[in-house]
Amino acid sequence: MNRSIRKVAVLGSGVMGSRIACHFANIGVEVLLLDMVPRDLPEEQKSNKAARNKLVNDALTTALKSKPSPIYDLSFSNRISTGNFEDDMSKVSEVDWIIEVVVERLDIKKIIFDQVEKHRKPGTLITSNTSGIPMHLMCEGRSEDFQKHFCGSHFFNPPRYLRLLEIIPGPKTDPAIIDFLMHYGDLFLGKETVLCKDTPAFIANRIGIYAIMSAMHTIEEMGLTVGEVDRMTGPIIGRAKSATFRTMDVVGLDTTVNVANNLHKGLQNDEAREKFILPGIVEEVHKRGWFGDKSKQGYFKKTKDANGKTEILELDLKTYEYGERTRANFKALEAVKEEENLKARIKTLVNFDDKAGEFYRTTFYDTFKYVSFRIPEISDELYRIDQAVCAGFGWELGPYETWDLLGVKATVDKMEAMGFKPAAWVYEMLEVGNDAFYKIEKGIKHYYDIPSKSYKVIPGLDELIILENIRETNKVWGNPGASVFDIGDGVLCLEFHTKMNSMGAEVIEGIQTAISMAEKDYKGLVIGNEGPNFSAGANLAMLFMYAGDQDYDEINLMIAQFQNTMRLAKFSSIPVVAAPAGLALGGGCELSLHCDAIQAHAETYIGLVEVGVGLIPGGGGTKELALRAADSYVAGDPELNRLQEAFMNIATAKVATSAEEARGMNILRPTDGITMNRKRLISDAKKKVLELHEAGYTQPVERKDVKVQGVTGLALFEAGINGMLFGNYISEHDAKIARKVGYVMCGGDLTAPQEVSEQYLLDLEREAFLALTAEPKTLERIHSILFKGKPLRN
Repeated sequence: MNRSIRKVAVLGSGVMGSRIACHFANIGVEVLLLDMVPRDLPEEQKSNKAARNKLVNDALTTALKSKPSPIYDLSFSNRISTGNFEDDMSKVSEVDWIIEVVVERLDIKKIIFDQVEKHRKPGTLITSNTSGIPMHLMCEGRSEDFQKHFCGSHFFNPPRYLRLLEIIPGPKTDPAIIDFLMHYGDLFLGKETVLCKDTPAFIANRIGIYAIMSAMHTIEEMGLTVGEVDRMTGPIIGRAKSATFRTMDVVGLDTTVNVANNLHKGLQNDEAREKFILPGIVEEVHKRGWFGDKSKQGYFKKTKDANGKTEILELDLKTYEYGERTRANFKALEAVKEEENLKARIKTLVNFDDKAGEFYRTTFYDTFKYVSFRIPEISDELYRIDQAVCAGFGWELGPYETWDLLGVKATVDKMEAMGFKPAAWVYEMLEVGNDAFYKIEKGIKHYYDIPSKSYKVIPGLDELIILENIRETNKVWGNPGASVFDIGDGVLCLEFHTKMNSMGAEVIEGIQTAISMAEKDYKGLVIGNEGPNFSAGANLAMLFMYAGDQDYDEINLMIAQFQNTMRLAKFSSIPVVAAPAGLALGGGCELSLHCDAIQAHAETYIGLVEVGVGLIPGGGGTKELALRAADSYVAGDPELNRLQEAFMNIATAKVATSAEEARGMNILRPTDGITMNRKRLISDAKKKVLELHEAGYTQPVERKDVKVQGVTGLALFEAGINGMLFGNYISEHDAKIARKVGYVMCGGDLTAPQEVSEQYLLDLEREAFLALTAEPKTLERIHSILFKGKPLRN
């Protein structure tokens, strides 16, 4: 059957339901969101439709106001219609997929399914977002068609941002339905879609909660503090920034405890069942009702000092009183302070001979042992465990990947010495000469298949370009800040690998070299990477040094070189496609603006933010937005409106909070693409390069017909700037920067609107940028960013 999803019904509008509805609206699907009629309606309101829908409407409104937003663009909420179970359940007959997201009680779910069966069309998908109720129990008493089209579809909260979608078949689910959902979750919802068995807590929560509880027991035994643990268990080992205790505060300690208690109760045959028993440092905090953010205190508490300044206190795990936050002063952490490579950091930390090293060994080895015993119980394939934990809990490396990194055989020996002996199949794997859980062959990642004692391709990855897998074999050029890879079919890929992928001399050289190589021997170039961020912008440290020395000739040369490199990206003889994801700020945005096309990940946060450091976009960004504003003029529309929009985006350092919002800001054009799944981004960008090449790519030429407004536009901008200044919304220095932006975008003080060249605007841009580097207040702003890590408004 050729199945498509045009309309979805989401049953239940709580935190998960409302946000799942928003994510389907994000991808263009029409959504019907239903919930109960409020129980306490006065008699006179029982026939009032608005009153009957109050619960669902309030829930959706709350979701749309929440931060971070569950929706790419507020206008997308128009794709969601609301109703209630009593009046509107019949409308599920019009949808292609029904997703149940009501409270985690089997009796209530069964009542909802009874209602669904009265109206559901045969063949309609029906799934549950349960996090733990077995599929077979929910299927009891249901029709054959219902059971055939029913399974679990477990999203993680928040659904827009967390990449995991667990698919759990029921006892009679049609395999074709599972195949469809696995594909749909990957391609359209942008998820790491993981097939799970119908076991308690499925995969991610089973392993993730075990890792947390194992760590909690270790923390209690070793007498570690909250601050020490969160320093040790965050980004330094490739885990979420919220680490351990802050994550429990955000998620809610009651949620973690409920899952742990249910696992302890339900896992009668789990060899490590006792680890799910709450240690004192969890039980006591839970007993006091300190659940975290939802109860205004947990392992951390936000308060105000005597001066009214907000401060965050930390819970003392011995006295259960709040005090100043503690710091982790371990030699292991000092040893990796300057190490940017995650794998190198982990190797050092786990093998370090101090208290931190002991903590890492104990918790890592215990998790390694646990996951080895979960095969084949929760999954037949080890790679699914890594995929689920990484996507659901934000780990950069899964348990098996980390074990590989440390050396399987060497680690097994150390595990045995500490009493963490893994499952028998690990020894059998080593005995037949296989010393790793994964290996790369011809750029494709394989996993160790336990039944066949051989390596097999991880399904789906063979069609993707994973730079990590071709790093050793396909690199054709590199310097310390950038690398160029041959990604096949006559296409190159340029990857940045500086800190935050900032754009300094090495990256500039990389752009120039990659374009030169592509022009000579290839069809085109992709500029992208697999890191968290595309690029956080230009390297400010060098600029700050030159400005401090008042070496303006050198700064002028820097700007000119940067502009020329951006021009090279725009006017090369081959198609250049930018593939931004994460942060694409300042110079990262300017580079994207100058490429022939952008293929952006949906979660791209892009914008020209230079005013925050006292500058204007100097790499052609100001010019490019002025050009795009001019190109967007239509008959009958006041031209200054379009220009003012572009001006405000620069003057307020506006950053798009999604690729869709970037399209509304004219950073992404209608022809630019958006990729939902981050893993597909480089592959999709390569396809875009080949499309441009095969369509008969023609080298662009410099525009000389950019319409600018001159003094007419300047007068409008001046009025707005003065109004903001007199209202104390901006500082004098903000006003000075804004005037520079306006001057460039209007083409200077020309007496009448006229057409100018791109180079003319670039020259104005460079002059304005250079002038601002001589301003003491600009240097103060740059200093604050570089040395304090936060913006200064002076």
